[in-house]
Amino acid sequence: MGREDASGRPRRPADFPPRWVASLLKTLFACVHYALVALLAYGAYTVGMRASQMLAAGQLLPALQAALQRPVPLPAAVSTAQAAATVGAVALAGALLGWLLVWRRRSPTYLLDFECYRPEDKHKVTYSRFITGSRDSGFFDEEAMDFQERILLKSGLSEETFFPPGLHLDPPEFDMNWARSEAELVMFKAVDDLLRKTGLHPRQIDVLVTNCSLFCPTPSLAAMIINHFNMRSNCEAFNLGGMGCSAGILAVDLAQKLLRELGRGGYALVVSTENITQNWYHGNERSMLIPNTIFRMGSAAILLTNKRSEARRSKYQLEHLVRVHLGADDTAYKCVFQRPDDRGFIGVELSKDLVGVASKAMETNMTRLGPLVLPWSEKLMFAANWVARKVLRLRVPRFIPDFREAFNHFCLHAGGRGVVEGLSKQLKLTPAQMAPSANTLHWYGNTSSSTVWYSFGFVESVQGVRRGDVVWQIGFGSGFKCNSVVWRALRPIKEMHKSWEHIVGREDQALQTLARIAAETAAERQQKQQQQQQQENGHANGHVNGHANGHAKPVGDAVATISRATAKKVEEQQDSVTTNGRALRSGKVVAYAG
Repeated sequence: MGREDASGRPRRPADFPPRWVASLLKTLFACVHYALVALLAYGAYTVGMRASQMLAAGQLLPALQAALQRPVPLPAAVSTAQAAATVGAVALAGALLGWLLVWRRRSPTYLLDFECYRPEDKHKVTYSRFITGSRDSGFFDEEAMDFQERILLKSGLSEETFFPPGLHLDPPEFDMNWARSEAELVMFKAVDDLLRKTGLHPRQIDVLVTNCSLFCPTPSLAAMIINHFNMRSNCEAFNLGGMGCSAGILAVDLAQKLLRELGRGGYALVVSTENITQNWYHGNERSMLIPNTIFRMGSAAILLTNKRSEARRSKYQLEHLVRVHLGADDTAYKCVFQRPDDRGFIGVELSKDLVGVASKAMETNMTRLGPLVLPWSEKLMFAANWVARKVLRLRVPRFIPDFREAFNHFCLHAGGRGVVEGLSKQLKLTPAQMAPSANTLHWYGNTSSSTVWYSFGFVESVQGVRRGDVVWQIGFGSGFKCNSVVWRALRPIKEMHKSWEHIVGREDQALQTLARIAAETAAERQQKQQQQQQQENGHANGHVNGHANGHAKPVGDAVATISRATAKKVEEQQDSVTTNGRALRSGKVVAYAG
């Protein structure tokens, strides 16, 4: 009886410990901290006053001289050799301890600067351009087009996202040449802007790491950059492929490890991008059509260094980097999967298990990251909850730490409207904390691994960063992976990036769009539920009449269904390189079939 609320639903177990305990602990720790600071200040004041009084009385210098000249007697049993050995051992131990401390703190990794690519206006793809171009291409049937249009209208993307040049053609072309052209366009411009911004010459780069999941040409993307910018022959270059939208953080991890192995200070360039041209799916399977509607063109270039001399002009210091991989589980491994469809067209399939797998991956990542970043108040709350559940066997919900206590800015992977809204809700973010990722999705779409850097650019351009602020970037990728990196600001930063100059005066548009879509979706869901209820209520009354009067209609529907199925079967038996009347070869429409 006592376990139900007024509406008759089961009551949710109360949080243990209650949330107010965390606030109390936080206040208590703050009071203790300030009390210790005050105590130390009072002690320093007392010692200073006593020293000044002794100096004024002429007693300070004689006391210091007497203390320095006072002999330290050694025990009679201690020989000179033993004393020397003891002093040597103490000196050696001190040197070893000092070396260990230096080794632990050696080569901190700094984020010197970063730059995100801003395409030209001629590459913009409006809703009408996307829908008309997709329909005119002849690749999609009406059902696939209706599905893509519904997803696009609910995606939260603006009318100002960007497609690569090959997909703007009529008909679109997506062969290797256009894919390489897109890669050169987005990478070269981002790197060039970054080098100009930092004043660094390409031949000063010691480490180069590129990442692109779906486009892996030969020579590699890293080789393309080395060739274009004429980098040194001993630049250590690596290209990461097939690692999904979280590969940008993986690239940062690899770059900072390679810098550490140099044995000296150096510079590492990280370039994160994804290629849309050659991976625009032109089949009709729904699970593969979603990427068409939300993935867009973009790239980011990041410059890291471990030179202590660069600490003064660097923006951030790398604090923590946590990687989680759930690839050992078959469900997680296959939830984002590139494969051909029944007609041989290759696409990236997003399974229905994606949301659950992503939630599990994020929970694992936060569990490992929490002890490194959370304040002691949250750690103690988590420990008390764990003891209550695991030791005392109490039926209380799992305690979810408040990560807002650890971070000032959140750069979430803008993988889609559901990802941004879901993560923001799970982390209980305010609209201002959600804004960087919401605006990235709205103005640029899902640019894969570079989304967290577009969000970072929004933070610096619109919100500003104070010295000591902590920024959290978190990304998800196929495999399935969840990776996060934590940066601490070394100085105040408020500068407008080229990629965000267009947003002046429109800073609230993204959040307003997401709120409007959420309201429309809720209204549609409520209307659908009401219609279902009305149908259920009228089913019993009209069952007999509906069966008698509507007998011919189901027969007609069945005939129409058989006809459509037969036509589809005949269409599927056509040559695998022919789609909707157009023959394809290497991503180009070369002839009209029939």
